[in-house]
Amino acid sequence: MTGVAFWSLVGLASLTSLVTAWALGANSNSPPFAPAIGANAISTMRAAFLIGILAALGALTQGGAISETVGAGLIDGVQITSLAATAGLLTASAFMAFGVYSGYPVPAAFATTGAMVGVGLSLDGDPAMATYWRIGTFWLLVPPVSGGLAYLTATILRRDDIPETVGVPLLAAIVGGIVANVQLGVVPTPPGVQQGSIAGFLARQVPTPIVGGLDLGVVGFTLVFAAVSFQWIRRRTLASVDRGIKTFLVVLGSVVAFSSGGSQVGLATGPLENLYGAQLELPGIVLLGLGAAGILGGAWMGAPRLLQATSREYAQLGVRRSIAALVPGFIIAQTAIALGIPISFNNIIISGVIGGGLAGGSAGVSRRKIGVTLAFWVITLVTSIGIGFGLYRLLATVLGVT
Repeated sequence: MTGVAFWSLVGLASLTSLVTAWALGANSNSPPFAPAIGANAISTMRAAFLIGILAALGALTQGGAISETVGAGLIDGVQITSLAATAGLLTASAFMAFGVYSGYPVPAAFATTGAMVGVGLSLDGDPAMATYWRIGTFWLLVPPVSGGLAYLTATILRRDDIPETVGVPLLAAIVGGIVANVQLGVVPTPPGVQQGSIAGFLARQVPTPIVGGLDLGVVGFTLVFAAVSFQWIRRRTLASVDRGIKTFLVVLGSVVAFSSGGSQVGLATGPLENLYGAQLELPGIVLLGLGAAGILGGAWMGAPRLLQATSREYAQLGVRRSIAALVPGFIIAQTAIALGIPISFNNIIISGVIGGGLAGGSAGVSRRKIGVTLAFWVITLVTSIGIGFGLYRLLATVLGVT
């Protein structure tokens, strides 16, 4: 391949990645703030601005693990070329575009994972069965876990013997404790550790013993974050229950949007991992920066329209059921990021909405709609593999790439 052809493919692959990130920023990162908008806790334009900033920061500081899995962990024995990356991203983007214009729930994680498996097999790579088993198990666990956590959360918020001045701050404490342990690429870490948490960093500044495998310093700072979060939201709810709940909705939307950026950017940048890392020898932050820029642009330019539509749906759900759907979303997203597993926020949020609805005696979602959604997820995964495989072979034949 000539130098001109190589750099042309690099430019095409990078542009495709940027467009994919733009689409993710416009669509996948919007739902977290919809409940806050529906409750009139924040305006649509301000929410879109925050979504862009927070999701981009999440992409830069947490996107590396997912990106590496998508780019190098789905196929053994071969490296994803620039043409293969372009074919995979075009396939995934086509599925996402179809979902936007048709209204069918196309999960970006399923489409991208399937497309990259397809192009990898087209390169004569070997299936990474261990990775598939790990990802598949996690995906299968998401609906019951998300639905179960949402049911538990909604039950707590609905109990008459647990006033909202206690229930909502308790949830804030849980979120605060998790935030203290979120893995961030910008936190200074000891040699050999890729990412560290705020609690871990603070614990290293104050040497504490390790008992039963637990670092008491990390535990202590986690409890401090939880206590501060509890007290802050409790003061807000004591002054005004409505104001306290709205504040928590905005905070919850912020941390979920941050997590969404960290988990979704890898779907756009993962296919370019080999190109930017091994071939161009660029640091990982450059590729994540490309994805973050796309997500930022997508959120600022495309999110307001989607936010206005989804906020009406969340307004019908009510603030308590919305909280019940978002808390599991945050927990599961951070777990997936820590494990390097690409996930679909549609899968998490829909399962959370159903679980929260069951706490009130009705899921609010028909069995037929659930069945259609699940069937479409499976169809997306299977067909994206076949289309990714065929598209790469077609492009390679047309361009004369061997």
